[in-house]
Amino acid sequence: MKKRLSPHSILNFVQNWAAVIAIVVSVVLFSILQPGFLTVGNFETILRSISINTVLAMALTVTLAVGGFDLAAGALASVSGYFVMSFVLWYGMGLLPATLLTIVLTMLLQCITMFLIIRCKIPDLLATCAMMFVLQGVGLTYTGGGAISAGMYRPDGTPSVGSIPDIMKTIGSSPTIIVIMLVCVLVVHVFLKYTKYGRYIYAVGGNKLAAKLSGIPVKKYRFFAGMIAAFFIALTGVLVCSRNQSAQIQGAEGYQMYALSAVFIGRSVAGQGKPNAIGTLIGATLVGILDNGLIMIGVPYYSLNAVKGAVLAVALIAAYASSKEEQ
Repeated sequence: MKKRLSPHSILNFVQNWAAVIAIVVSVVLFSILQPGFLTVGNFETILRSISINTVLAMALTVTLAVGGFDLAAGALASVSGYFVMSFVLWYGMGLLPATLLTIVLTMLLQCITMFLIIRCKIPDLLATCAMMFVLQGVGLTYTGGGAISAGMYRPDGTPSVGSIPDIMKTIGSSPTIIVIMLVCVLVVHVFLKYTKYGRYIYAVGGNKLAAKLSGIPVKKYRFFAGMIAAFFIALTGVLVCSRNQSAQIQGAEGYQMYALSAVFIGRSVAGQGKPNAIGTLIGATLVGILDNGLIMIGVPYYSLNAVKGAVLAVALIAAYASSKEEQ
């Protein structure tokens, strides 16, 4: 006897796969309205456009998985960009040592944020909001209030001694930047889902008191998650500079809201109900498809955010429609 699909099961399916359904519907509509949308070259363009968003979103995925929230990730990524470009151009360092030093300095700056949250017990939203302004000021002070690019003088008036290496140009272009994005997603997915540390991070994010009573060192894992996030934030700064071939003022901050959107959309994919790497990638893909498709069909630039926000809101409503019942 065939089992009938009940309205409840259909609703659950829509809620669990709302983001994927939105992607399919968007692709179909954009393909009808603009035949050039459904091409290999255009999909490569979409993947390249979401690569930096997704890497930053990996940092936010880990942060949110442990029960945190980070408004300063974009500002810290911008500072990371200042660091790596200054090391390469001002001091003539190779890209590898410059990147490693940038990761270390980014983690040290992240330690300040974690101190405010863990030791001073300031709520994440307030601590990271304060750090966002601090980091913006620190970054602009470090660069002398200007961008860092080849041929420009240093803030003290002396000429730069380095040049942008070819490998940096390669990293910022397709397909290398796409491969880096996919590797980051895979690493975070395996870490959160298949390792003891990832399960502990989810336990802390789910219920701190229960995790503490279970013997999990909550503060230690919150700090650990912050350092993992700092790594991906530093990598974001490097990728932004590789793509722009310079460190622009607040060059990574425009990716913050896109990355957060990707994480929140991805929470509900497959009924996960928590931040996860694959869901975040799907969320970032939805944002990228909407951005690309709306531009291709000629939506005025001043209306893009309104149309895109409305579509994303519908996807989120479908995904979180049952949250009241679950509570």
